[in-house]
Amino acid sequence: MRPTFSGLHPLNVQKYDNTPTSWDFGSDVGVVLLLPKGEKNAIDKSPWAATVKSALARYPENENPVFLSSSEAGRVAAVFVPEKMQPFKALTLARKAIGPLISERFVGINVISLIGDCESGSRMAEAILAAAYADLFQLPRVSGKSVEPKKLDSISFFGPFESADFGYVEATAEGNNLARWLTHLPGNYLTPGIYRDFAENLAKEEGWRATFFDRDKLEELGAGAFLSVVEASPVRDAGILHLQYRPAGAKGKPFALVGKGICFDTGGSNLKVGGGMLGMHGDMQGSAVALGAFLAMTRLGFDQPVDCWLALAENHIGSRAVKCNDVITALDGTTIELINTDAEGRMVLSDTLALASREKPRVIIDYATLTGAVVAALGQRMAGAITNRREWIEPIIQAGERCGERVWPFPYEEDYDEDLESKVADTLQCRTTGAGDHIYAARLLGRFVDKDIGWVHVDMASSGTHTGGLGHIPTDLQGFGVRFGVEWLRKVADE
Repeated sequence: MRPTFSGLHPLNVQKYDNTPTSWDFGSDVGVVLLLPKGEKNAIDKSPWAATVKSALARYPENENPVFLSSSEAGRVAAVFVPEKMQPFKALTLARKAIGPLISERFVGINVISLIGDCESGSRMAEAILAAAYADLFQLPRVSGKSVEPKKLDSISFFGPFESADFGYVEATAEGNNLARWLTHLPGNYLTPGIYRDFAENLAKEEGWRATFFDRDKLEELGAGAFLSVVEASPVRDAGILHLQYRPAGAKGKPFALVGKGICFDTGGSNLKVGGGMLGMHGDMQGSAVALGAFLAMTRLGFDQPVDCWLALAENHIGSRAVKCNDVITALDGTTIELINTDAEGRMVLSDTLALASREKPRVIIDYATLTGAVVAALGQRMAGAITNRREWIEPIIQAGERCGERVWPFPYEEDYDEDLESKVADTLQCRTTGAGDHIYAARLLGRFVDKDIGWVHVDMASSGTHTGGLGHIPTDLQGFGVRFGVEWLRKVADE
């Protein structure tokens, strides 16, 4: 039994300018009641004024949302919305409000806004719909037992939601669902070969061009950095998949998304020990996010060309595995002295970035669950970013804040290269000891990006997983980065 990607849960989404005259919705409909924070009298405009006021009096002021019972609806989530709430907080609040209503298996949910500010109400409406799509999505299971699907059929929005962009929500939600679905698949259900077949079939459905650089082609090109990782792989299915989105009439340089797709990581000769190998089927999450963002841009009808590069491989142990202090030659001729074969992500990405740079893209974003150092630096609530454009540091922060996927930049300074000097090669793969590995990894990767190309490296080891969910995503797996990728590419396109 092989799981199949289901896309978005089918929902009938309706938007109405006014609140309903009758609030007798029935026991199979849940209600989300949006109220302006600090304005208790706003509820006076509703038919439920007395009942809701009485019920809310029993709860502390800082409780948000508050769940209430009603004889005219299945259950009510009263949500207090601050003015100019940041998107991440809106998404978090939306998950807390919508999750319990979906769990109670209502067939419909009505979202009613008593907020006068259209912008705040619309932002909250987008967050609620995003949280609903994330909650309704079923992660893949390999089992003979069928999983009972969630029952929600419709969400209706009543009130001033004119500026709510539900098309954006649906596109990014489908991309996020794809990223989480791929990452959740067991390693034997998503080998590099299976991954390639899936992505190429998706390309046929979406009208993308697909080119695969297999091991024979990579050997011909001299992509020794990538090939060093797969020397011990028992199957020759690794390679770099290049997808191209070319909308009608699109001109100019493409935008490029790049993703680390290590479908399983043993650590190689530097074998992972203890529980270190557990969960390493998810080391391809960067590629899943790149593909999810690529799908979202397609769904949005982005009017400029976009490329997606997926580095698909497994890092095995075996008699042919490379060793510490081996020297390999990357695609662009750079020689690299291997220090730790468990730092394989930067090796496959080096040659993939070199290939992507040959196409002279306008901008590159690469995603990778790359280093433990970024987790030590940031915890597990936002991603780390490094860019070769100093002037992009504040815009990167702002882009993360606008889309609700927070990203924090780190330095990218040339003098860090002094710590990567090798006595036998052009560069060390990484340092032998010391902190800051996320910065040194970026310094290595930056060698393979043409200086004329704007580049953002997203180390999402600190954001790909968060126990109990984060933002609008209710699962441990976050699929983090789809929204940020869409936000960043659209920002650059508008410049």
